[in-house]
Amino acid sequence: MGEALIPVLKRPTRAIIHMDALTHNYRELRAALSPGTELMAVVKADAYGHGAVRVAALLAEAGCRFFAVALASEGAALREAGITAPILVLGGVWKDDLEIIFNKDLTPVVHSMESALLIHKKAAEAKVVKPVHLKVDTGMARLGVRPEALSSFLKTMKGLEYISLEGLLSHFSEAEVAGSDFSAAQLNLFRQTSALTAELGLQVKYRHMANSAALVTMPESHFDLVRPGIMLYGSYPCESLKTKINLKPVMELKTRILQIKHLPAGSPVSYGRTFVTERDSVIATLAIGYGDGLSRHLSGAGHVLIRGARAPIIGLVCMDLTVCDVTDIKGVRTGDEVTLIGQDGGDEITASEIAKQTGTISYEIFCNISRRVPRIYM
Repeated sequence: MGEALIPVLKRPTRAIIHMDALTHNYRELRAALSPGTELMAVVKADAYGHGAVRVAALLAEAGCRFFAVALASEGAALREAGITAPILVLGGVWKDDLEIIFNKDLTPVVHSMESALLIHKKAAEAKVVKPVHLKVDTGMARLGVRPEALSSFLKTMKGLEYISLEGLLSHFSEAEVAGSDFSAAQLNLFRQTSALTAELGLQVKYRHMANSAALVTMPESHFDLVRPGIMLYGSYPCESLKTKINLKPVMELKTRILQIKHLPAGSPVSYGRTFVTERDSVIATLAIGYGDGLSRHLSGAGHVLIRGARAPIIGLVCMDLTVCDVTDIKGVRTGDEVTLIGQDGGDEITASEIAKQTGTISYEIFCNISRRVPRIYM
C-alpha cells in the first residue's frame, strides 16, 4: 500500500480498515448460503473493533438486510447513524434498556420468562405489539430457555398479547469442529424446538442458529437466517476453513518507530530487565503498547514487520511503548512504518498468528484494539 494513501495522523498508530475486503467477505459468505437463507451481520463490540457504524453502513449498501448487536446501546448507535434495517439485540434484556429498545425500534432476544414479562409490560403500557426472538439453550448453557422447560414457557408466552414471537434462535458450541456429534445433537434439539412452536400454533418467521463456522461447515443449519461475525472481518474460526471459503483480512494495525538506539552487549531493556542484549544491538522503540491493545503476552515472543522483515519484540510490552530488535534489518530509521497486523513485503502477521502466541482467539485480538487507536477507512 502506498504511503500517499495513509497519511501520518496526530498519532502514528492506527488501524486501517479495508472496506473493499469487507465487501468481498460479505459477498463470499452470501454466496455460500442455502437458497432462501439471508445473512444477519453481527456487528457487536463495535464490529469486533472495526467500527460498527461504518461497517454496518457499507454492508447495508451491499445489500445486508439484518444486523445483530449485543447491547441495546450498540443498536441505538446504529439507528442514530441512519441504519434502518432490523437490528437484533442478542445480549439479554435489562430494565434500563427498555426505553432504548422501544424508542429505537430494536428487536430484543427473550431468554427467560423474566425478560419476556419485562418486554410485555412495557409493550402493554405503550399499547404496541413488540416482536421478539426467543433464545433456546441447546447446549451452550449461557442465555436461553432449556428444552425441557420450553413447552411450558411457550404456552405462557402465548398468553402475552403484547409480544409477538417473530424469531427463534440458538447457538452452536463447536461448529468449527468437523463432524461434531455435539453440534448434530444441538441442531436436532433446535429442530424439535421449531416443531414444538408450530404444534402450539406459534408462527415463527425467522429461525437462526448458524454462526460463521456453521455457515460453511453445516449448510443444514442455515434455516432462515445465519449470523456470521468473525468471518465478515476476514479471520477464520479455525484453520481448516481456509480451504473452504476465500476471505480477505479487513484490518491492518500499524505504527511507526519513535526512536532508535545502539546498545552494547549486556544492556537491559524495558521493565524488570527481562531481556538483556547478548550482542551490540540496534533497538527500535515503537509508538504502541498494551494501552492500544497490543497484548503484553507478546513480550519476548511476538514479532513486527519493518521494511518487509521480521523484528522480534524484546523486553516487556509497556502501556504506550514497545521495543523491538532491528539489528539485522538494514537501513532502519526513526519514522519507519511498523506493521503489527497485516502485510509488508512478502510476509504477513495475522490476528490468528498473534492469537496463537498469546493463548486466545482472533476475536479478542481485534476487540482489544482500544478506542485511542484511530480507525482509518480505505
